[in-house]
Amino acid sequence: MDSDDALELPSGFRLGVSTSAYQTEGAAGDRGESIWDGFLARSRLPVAAWSVATDHLRRLEEDLDLAAGLGVTAYRFSLSWPRLMPEGRGRPRREALALYDRMLDAVLERGLEPWPCLYHWDLPRAMQERGGWAERDTAYYLADHAEVVGELAAGRARRVFVMNEPNVHAVLGHLAGRHAPGLTDPSAFLGAVHHQNLATGLAVARLREAAPNVELGTILSLQPCLPAAEGEEHELAAELADAVYNRAFLDPLFGRGYPEPLADMLAGHVEDGDLDELSRPLDVLGVNYYTRLRVRADAASPVGLALADPPPASEVTAMGWEVYPRGLYDVLMRLREDYGGPRVVVTECGAAFPDEPDAAGRVDDERRARFVVAHLRAALAARAAGCDLDGFLVWTLVDNLEWTDGFAHRFGLVRLVPETLERVPKRSYAVLREVAASGAVPPPEAVTELA
Repeated sequence: MDSDDALELPSGFRLGVSTSAYQTEGAAGDRGESIWDGFLARSRLPVAAWSVATDHLRRLEEDLDLAAGLGVTAYRFSLSWPRLMPEGRGRPRREALALYDRMLDAVLERGLEPWPCLYHWDLPRAMQERGGWAERDTAYYLADHAEVVGELAAGRARRVFVMNEPNVHAVLGHLAGRHAPGLTDPSAFLGAVHHQNLATGLAVARLREAAPNVELGTILSLQPCLPAAEGEEHELAAELADAVYNRAFLDPLFGRGYPEPLADMLAGHVEDGDLDELSRPLDVLGVNYYTRLRVRADAASPVGLALADPPPASEVTAMGWEVYPRGLYDVLMRLREDYGGPRVVVTECGAAFPDEPDAAGRVDDERRARFVVAHLRAALAARAAGCDLDGFLVWTLVDNLEWTDGFAHRFGLVRLVPETLERVPKRSYAVLREVAASGAVPPPEAVTELA
């Protein structure tokens, strides 16, 4: 898959960075409450962490200057649904429209392509009080939100994405209780699976009307699910994990319906015409990738499986995730071989490491720089093997609010100084800037020569 030679970025290949509204805006400004406000208020995080986040709204120009300074092409961000529609429905707030209107213009002014995303997990609290994603109506309200964003983005955004990682949102937010809204309800999980899928189709239909010249997509977190040990029971556990995490969203998106055993479990949520609605053709599929999943059978688990630790001696990130670039290649090739070769862009790929500043305040995060170039090379290898891939976006620009972990785990190319919120580019920022300028992607071990 790889070699010791530098790889050239293909003509037209887009590099960029991804961010999200809640993780940068927090609860700042005039907006309705999000499901994350209440969820994090019950956590051990200080209020300032999630109310201020990175103070992005007041530092918008500075942050966009940093993005432009990378010399990249694309800037992906999300628009806060509770900021635009505090109740999740009704007329959008004029002030919020003006804010995101200015944001779109500011991105364009810096020579970047704005890639807005409609939903990055920040459901209005008022929607959750009416049942949230467990209720079918939420999908239709998301389509209303899509129409507002489509009208705002028309003529300015090249691409618009509907959902960010609905699979993660369903599993961690509705089954495992580790993310907002903090549920551990199998029925709510199944509702969240189907209604987020349905919302994607409904939103695409609405966006086609509001912004007919925009490329439309949605974003999934895809991870290979591999048995962690030999034996049929572990292979079956890995297949089940793949069905729940990957195929429950991929298969219906590409017109295959739901995989077993989810199809029977979801039957009560699926109405006539739904499978046609949620398989509306997309122009591009966003893929977020961080690691692979090693799965083992576990009779003590309510679902009969558990995740195994990374193999001994493997490199892991601060999140405990195995560094496994090969998994990104495998995910992209699976889309080519099993799902008809859709147009794909890597919309998130990055790593948290315990990088600390030196006496001068600089962060020499060589491990992050190696991670980025290794995964970019894996993506380019998949493209060379026939995957229709046209871009790679790093998560993320500035150290941001990492949900329940607060600022304990930092993914940014730019350091956020906790006391002052000052932005200080790290070594990985300089490495990505050199890759963008030269068009050459070195082997990971050669990043020391770039910056």
